[in-house]
Amino acid sequence: IMQQKNVEYFMSWQNRIVGEDTVPPDQLLANPYNFRIHSTFQKQALMGILDTVGWVQRIIVNTHTSHVVDGHARIAVALQRNEPWVPVVYIDVSEDEEKMLIASLDPLAALATVDSDQLAALLADIQSTDAAVTQLLTTLAYDNGITSPDFQPATVQEQGRLDQKKPITCPHCGESFTV
Repeated sequence: IMQQKNVEYFMSWQNRIVGEDTVPPDQLLANPYNFRIHSTFQKQALMGILDTVGWVQRIIVNTHTSHVVDGHARIAVALQRNEPWVPVVYIDVSEDEEKMLIASLDPLAALATVDSDQLAALLADIQSTDAAVTQLLTTLAYDNGITSPDFQPATVQEQGRLDQKKPITCPHCGESFTV
């Protein structure tokens, strides 16, 4: 009996990361192909997260062109706050590859779907004293059908009981209805 030898071929992705550093934010070159516009609300929420947690993601810079590939909003808030440095990871890609990354990094992340139950559990465990972060989390919940903005359930006394009807008078015409 002849045994077939199983041969597995592993294709390894090329590592394009070539270094890291901390640099002054005003030394970084915005990417001319960046199509993302960052709202004031987004930058305020980002600043709130940075104030609360600190840096957890580096700015991506292409050594081939010296352009920022990812992190324009983080640079903007660092400049606004006069931060002396930002963490940077350097990659070496061609200009065409850089364009592909600019066009795809954020949109790829946005393709993820939301597990509403998991998000609701996560949000229930988060508390922030930063107003912009709180608004971001409230908006995230609302956008995913978890809550409505400023929703405060009424008490039984305020809303009445559904099994008991009571007359209501229309303030415009004065007619009474039983509901």
